[in-house]
Amino acid sequence: MFWKDGKPFRIIGGDLHYFRVLPEYWEDRLLRAKALGLNAIQTYVPWNLHEPRQGQLVFEGIADLVAFLKLCQKLDFVVMLRAGPYICGEWDLGGFPAWLLSIEPAVRLRSSDPAFLHLVDNWWGILLPKMAPLLYSNGGPIVMVQIENEFGSYGDDKSYLHHLVKLARSHLGEELTLYTTDGGSRETLQKGTIRGDAVYSAVDFTTGDDPWPIFELQKEFNAPGKSPPLSAEFYTGWLTHWGENIAHTDAKSTAAALGKILEKNGSAVLYMAHGGTNFGFYNGANTGEGESDYKPDLTSYDYDAPISEFGDVDNAKYKALRRVIEKYSAVSLPPLPRNNKKTGYGNFRLQRTAFLFDMLNKTDHADILKSDDPVSMEVFGEMFGLVLYASEYIHKGKKSILSIPKVHDRAQVFVSCSTKNKQARPKYAGTIERWSNQAIRLPNLSCTSPIKLLILVENMGRVNYGPYMFDRKGILSSVYLDGQPIHKWKMLSVPFQKIPEVKKISPILKDALSDNIKISSHRKLKINLDSISKQPAFYVGSFAVGEVHDSFISFTGWGKGIAFVNGFNIGRYWPTKGPQCNLYVPAPVLHRGQNVVVILELESPNPDLLLSSVDDPDFTCGTKSSKVHQL
Repeated sequence: MFWKDGKPFRIIGGDLHYFRVLPEYWEDRLLRAKALGLNAIQTYVPWNLHEPRQGQLVFEGIADLVAFLKLCQKLDFVVMLRAGPYICGEWDLGGFPAWLLSIEPAVRLRSSDPAFLHLVDNWWGILLPKMAPLLYSNGGPIVMVQIENEFGSYGDDKSYLHHLVKLARSHLGEELTLYTTDGGSRETLQKGTIRGDAVYSAVDFTTGDDPWPIFELQKEFNAPGKSPPLSAEFYTGWLTHWGENIAHTDAKSTAAALGKILEKNGSAVLYMAHGGTNFGFYNGANTGEGESDYKPDLTSYDYDAPISEFGDVDNAKYKALRRVIEKYSAVSLPPLPRNNKKTGYGNFRLQRTAFLFDMLNKTDHADILKSDDPVSMEVFGEMFGLVLYASEYIHKGKKSILSIPKVHDRAQVFVSCSTKNKQARPKYAGTIERWSNQAIRLPNLSCTSPIKLLILVENMGRVNYGPYMFDRKGILSSVYLDGQPIHKWKMLSVPFQKIPEVKKISPILKDALSDNIKISSHRKLKINLDSISKQPAFYVGSFAVGEVHDSFISFTGWGKGIAFVNGFNIGRYWPTKGPQCNLYVPAPVLHRGQNVVVILELESPNPDLLLSSVDDPDFTCGTKSSKVHQL
């Protein structure tokens, strides 16, 4: 068993990630976890949140890890800290900062590559000294620190794991309990456990498995008499990718599976207790059999957890789990909390303020990278969002078939040319997607000059799990026209702010809101909507708020894009793909009076240019049913 202050202690914990919840709601969500009966909070630490660019350190706002941990202590939780450096977590690049992908020669992630270890040493040399005063032995809440994450499902580099242990001990001392978490099979435990360094081995497994044979296996990988049974990830739900039905797990069976662990004095950490939201561009992605079988995650990270994305607890799963936990809890549980109020503020109309390509034409040429062949977005310093690749070709009366063997992740192709001394607006030619990678036929244009080729590539989230994690973005191969490579490229990033830069307005958003562009847009609005339906453009509108509550914005009828409320990036929308129709807008993002919404619509705007602020989520886009995910 575990011991705390000289007394037996059963861990009944839950994962709750500070970086998926606005700081104003940290206490609210923790109190709901307390009412569920939890006594421990487990959280990852994403390196990319805290060091978005090499040497640029951020520990404030949503990245204020110390404040979050102190709040956990205030509410009488112990903390299990999953310090990485790899976390998985359906988070971009598994928590690694994308600038690692720009280093040449390429570093080998999750390995004993000296170049990689040097960077990890630097990062943990910053992070772990901040954590040392918060260890339980120093009067803080942290009782355990995890080394890596499910490494046994990835590799067998024990030198790497031992290096992490030595590094953690050098900053945190010899008395702290370090732990690993691996799948409950002999193979993953053999690869992922760290024997000889007094590191405790925890396990995870599907809720459909009988836990106790796995706990018996767990004992083989721990020191004799030091293997309290712990499921460090007891799955309360599951993740969902774009294009899938929303994942759903049965409340009764989930609670019964937890009961099988607790009834024999086992410990468990709910993954997730509360999922939250992948604000900004931080959602991750998975791959199937090959790198091209690419599956990006939703903006929502609700996870079908007992505490919903927006904090609701009046649901069958929360109540069923609470009943089981209450049966085995050593303390009386607080009363069941009420759901927070949610308000829909009605419909509002948007105005197109600028076409994206018009705005990029005004960009300082110093920001443009020129290269004979395309390069990844990381190479020229852009880590998230969109990149524009531009070149030219001469139409020679052939089929004009365009192909890109390797694009990450989604490329919209446009062509334009000059006619009678006038530059025509770019014409949409087609979309090449990583997961299908079909060539497209370019339209025939009557031109008096070479044809301009514009390829707008969206980074939809880096792979966070498996063998294809080294996931650079943009165009990663030559671009071919009728089998011949196109050369002489100009590349330009489309800059948007990212968490934790939530108080800054990116230059491109300022331009989208400027009066000059609004005035010029009145002329542009006279253009037939059908002729520009595939032209990426900014749309701006506002809605009035009296009493401030949580809300959702419905994107039904729109195509695909990115949304900002009062300058805060609330995430990606893609209702034509589904299943997520609405984006969550937490009350702290809003204020009394007019609240400004800016969206970059990449494909097809709603014909009426309408959005709706509504009072509930919706996961029925692209599908009309929810699936039950059998774990």
